[in-house]
Amino acid sequence: MQRGPGAIAATLTIALLLAAGSASAQKQGGTLRMYLWDNPPSASIHEEATISTVMPFMALFNNLVLYDQAKPLNTPDGIVPELATRWSWNEDNTRLTFELRRDVRWHDGKPFTARDVVCTMEKLQGKAEDKFRKNPRKLWWQNLKEVAAAGDYEVIFTLERPQPSFLALFATGDTPIYPCHVSAQDMRTKPVGTGPFKFVEFKGNESVKLVRNQDYWRAGHPYLDAIEWRVIANRSTRVLAFVAGEFDMTFSLDLTVALVKDVKSQLPNAICELQPTNNTTNLIVNRNAAPFNSPKIRSALALALDRKAFIDILTEGKAKIGGIMLPPPEGSWGMPPEMVAALPGYGVDVERSRAEARKIMEGLGYGPNNPLKLKVATRNIPLYRDPAVILIDQLKNIHVEGELDPIETNQWFAKVARGDYSVGLNLTALAVDDPDVNFYENYACGSERNYTNYCDPAVDKLIDAQSRETDVEKRKALVWAVEKRLAEDVARPIIMQGVAGLCWQPYVKGFVLHRNGIYNNWRFDDVWLER
Repeated sequence: MQRGPGAIAATLTIALLLAAGSASAQKQGGTLRMYLWDNPPSASIHEEATISTVMPFMALFNNLVLYDQAKPLNTPDGIVPELATRWSWNEDNTRLTFELRRDVRWHDGKPFTARDVVCTMEKLQGKAEDKFRKNPRKLWWQNLKEVAAAGDYEVIFTLERPQPSFLALFATGDTPIYPCHVSAQDMRTKPVGTGPFKFVEFKGNESVKLVRNQDYWRAGHPYLDAIEWRVIANRSTRVLAFVAGEFDMTFSLDLTVALVKDVKSQLPNAICELQPTNNTTNLIVNRNAAPFNSPKIRSALALALDRKAFIDILTEGKAKIGGIMLPPPEGSWGMPPEMVAALPGYGVDVERSRAEARKIMEGLGYGPNNPLKLKVATRNIPLYRDPAVILIDQLKNIHVEGELDPIETNQWFAKVARGDYSVGLNLTALAVDDPDVNFYENYACGSERNYTNYCDPAVDKLIDAQSRETDVEKRKALVWAVEKRLAEDVARPIIMQGVAGLCWQPYVKGFVLHRNGIYNNWRFDDVWLER
């Protein structure tokens, strides 16, 4: 078995981490105070599809590998070891072997072994008796043929076919390793991990509290004594509280461009960054609900969109018009702008598109005196509600009368997953800038997160073809072919590729905001407070 270049990079990273750990600048102690914008639906990262769970609970866990917390871009060469010390592929890239750390204990004192990795993967594949209640990323692992422990400290993953993205699936905050000996039910309310912080309490609609893991395997870490999160539903209240010094950092995706400017005007020393979020605002239409089972109506809804208006109103022109994948330079797989502009419904002549949409609607019997009345479902937070209001206003131009239907977070994801809506305004954030994550999770037949119930076996074959392609340029061509088909089929029209702000107090040190993903940089074991 040959050692791959990723393992060499991993060894170098260990040396860098050890060097960083011996530095004297970092200070021990203090509590990092943060807020949540709503109540996490549960503490189980594997069962949820929201930053509301990942951000407060990622620090409890470790992955086999992780995107380097100190690098702003998540890239293949930025994957570093955590519970795995090294990894290697066989010659035909269908078997991946991880060698594991031998000095790791779960927060309850039990030893971490290869069996925990196997248990986690069996649950993710739906093979375990103790099943997850929800499994939104199950299709990530459909190419995984077998996972087996080779003793206590080696795990072997056997694939059906080569898959260049496979290692990256382990590197996101969405893929922690769970303990075998703790039930899936208990992980929702009393999670046990191996990470830098230990669980203290989770009070619904109130707070989440974590405390330093004094037996953390990474010597000298974490620097913080604790992390405390407080739920504040009103955005103005939580932003004012940050400015007043009640909190040390804002919440991911919470600050608009205008709010970042406002924070900086009141708190000039705050560190604020605008982040391409790898998070699309999109229109979802339930294909199984009449009259939206009509392709003509779905097409008309898509033709009504004025993407530039959304971007100008919500982000002061900072967000991007894009396809499904994050546009360059932060994204590696996004279409060039000229290709995006040629997609159906993306033309700059919005009035022409709307005239076409009105013609469709009038041909179906709708008009000024007989509008199509519908509810636009959306998650009940400003990030969703604000664009939903714009959508409702734009749909008036094509004889559609919409009513806002705000849904609380603890119901939203389950509601759309079971198809309990007709039309919705949704946001879809990617854990990894890779087409496999996006296509399998959101567009493949049968995926739990394929909220529109779109299914085309021919498109699934294209998705599989790009997934196995090892040549980057050939893979891009296949990815763009998939994008074109999805746009033509009005699978889930993308309104914009989002941008949002994050601010933190100047005394918060060691934190690096990632530039092409929101799920992967909340381990907090390198963060300290310099007061």
